[in-house]
Amino acid sequence: MRYAPSDLPVFTLTTGPVDAYPAVLRGLAATVLYDYDPAFQATYQRVAEKLATVVKAETMPVVLQGEPVLGLEAAAASLLGRGDVLLNLVSGVYSKGFAGWAARSGAEIVELAVPYDRVIDPAEVARVLAERPDITVVAACHHDTPSGTVNPVAEIGAVVRRHGALFLVDAVSSFGGMAVDAESAAIDLLVAGPNKCLGCPPGLTILGVSNRAWAKMKANPQAPRASILSILDWEDAWRADRPFPFTPSVAEINGLEAAIDLYLAEGPEKVWARHALTARACRAGIAAMGLAIWPAEERFASPTCTAVKTPDGIDEAQLRAEIRARYGVVLSSGRGETLGKLTRIGHMGPTAQPLHAVVALTAFGGALNALGHKVDVGAGVAAALATIDAG
Repeated sequence: MRYAPSDLPVFTLTTGPVDAYPAVLRGLAATVLYDYDPAFQATYQRVAEKLATVVKAETMPVVLQGEPVLGLEAAAASLLGRGDVLLNLVSGVYSKGFAGWAARSGAEIVELAVPYDRVIDPAEVARVLAERPDITVVAACHHDTPSGTVNPVAEIGAVVRRHGALFLVDAVSSFGGMAVDAESAAIDLLVAGPNKCLGCPPGLTILGVSNRAWAKMKANPQAPRASILSILDWEDAWRADRPFPFTPSVAEINGLEAAIDLYLAEGPEKVWARHALTARACRAGIAAMGLAIWPAEERFASPTCTAVKTPDGIDEAQLRAEIRARYGVVLSSGRGETLGKLTRIGHMGPTAQPLHAVVALTAFGGALNALGHKVDVGAGVAAALATIDAG
């Protein structure tokens, strides 16, 4: 059979949004309480306290009421001002794009860039910081999703902390799927969201904020206040006895609590291991089919996404369309400079199950064969299963 564009997919194996966990969907369907009902105010504080055990920042986490692009724009507007010097670490489309928000602040922007199939070298960060001691903020994207690469943020964070600058990290597509938190990576402003590896729908931003970052934002006259972009307005909103700046998304908070409960019940290390095994199985199958991943080295590759180079002579958009039409499987394209050059298979939240790697490989290989680029699908599946069995 073939699936029409209007048909619902059988498997959404993208890099987000991902299908939500059933428990999250049940949470979203819970009664929507008035935001000043004591029952909801208690719920909001309880969720914040649970989230704090995962974010591991010096202060209570902030939840902004919009998907993480809101958090990234708010972070740039709040942390940066005229007189600041930002070192923007560029390893892909999303880290490059952060400069657009940062430029609005009037800060000077210094860029350290690498090819989009590689990652940032902490030694190079140290070199630039030594050359420019006036740098006040360093920004990085942990997992630059359009490339499927993961930067060594813990090592970079140690370098930044020694310099004395503030470290801002986009961890949107890594948080919950691999080891990253504000404490272990010396992150002053961690921007994440529950809509990727935690298995929620898009709708919220999670921020981990250090004491130094709060002080910097409060001293910044340009930082948004009384605005949808304001982080400062939400500093104490986690407390049941404090007002919200505006109406929070009650249903999304209910869903977030369900996601955090699942994450803590399974255990973060087990969740990370599940994501990593799914990615290893997928990449083993890709190699066995004679295909190549986008990252220049395996060690650069993300456990939450496998980016596959588009074979010569294949139209990437046509490939994804064939995968969906033939097998009901939806994968992600590249973005910006990587558009058309790679296809992304997501391993996030509910789809970070090793057998989903077999589904993705079967559909990917079958579609390539249908388009005339012959691969051995059986070899790919066998390699993935061997990797899963090895654990």
